[in-house]
Amino acid sequence: MTIKGIIFDLGSTLIEFHGEWNTIMSQSSRNHVAFLNRHGLQLDADAFIQRHRELVMLFIEKGQHDWIEYSADKVLKMALEEFGYADVPQDVIDASLKQLYGESESFWQPFPDTYITLDTLRGAGYKLAIISNARDASNVNRLIDNAKLRSWFDPILISADLGVRKPNPRIFKAVLDQWQLPPTEVVMVGDMLGADVLGAINSGMRSVWATMQADNNANEAHSDTIHPDATIQSLSELIPLIKQW
Repeated sequence: MTIKGIIFDLGSTLIEFHGEWNTIMSQSSRNHVAFLNRHGLQLDADAFIQRHRELVMLFIEKGQHDWIEYSADKVLKMALEEFGYADVPQDVIDASLKQLYGESESFWQPFPDTYITLDTLRGAGYKLAIISNARDASNVNRLIDNAKLRSWFDPILISADLGVRKPNPRIFKAVLDQWQLPPTEVVMVGDMLGADVLGAINSGMRSVWATMQADNNANEAHSDTIHPDATIQSLSELIPLIKQW
């Protein structure tokens, strides 16, 4: 069956992170609390950061099991309610999350061969889409626009908007329905075995594991049980692979 559409993950597939993640996110968390306190709250930074992080990890783990996305604003509201702030205005919540994620956004850059690969694929007539597992849709949209990627893709789907996350087949079906293509004519490209590759398998699509930044514990845990149709070490390797299929 001829391949007509390609779905990409975003982080560590089309863009790569340059920086020390834990250090950057630790500082971002402190800036986040400082922002909330400037807007009328009185949070103990260490206590709130710890509890917020516990809730974030709890719902990330839960989402990995039930394939439901628990959005960043809902989890933040839960943490704030525990600290006595149940009615923080939505505009303050949204602005604080922009503060939380904003610092890390500048450390994401396109891989060196991202643009040429996308140009070549689009020029060859392939439909292109993005499906991103992310707790905050605004964060993803900024990353896409910062990297100047939006013009290549239709649709762009973010789990925080849909309420489900990869590997849930529902999020893949949304692309297939828009494109009016059967899964056998579509390929999923991503860095996570348990989300991107398993999602493709669950949906009847072929899968390509992009390993440029795939060295992590989650992938190691799945390496013996989830097997992609192909593996690439750079995006440019995708072009001859897709043509071969």
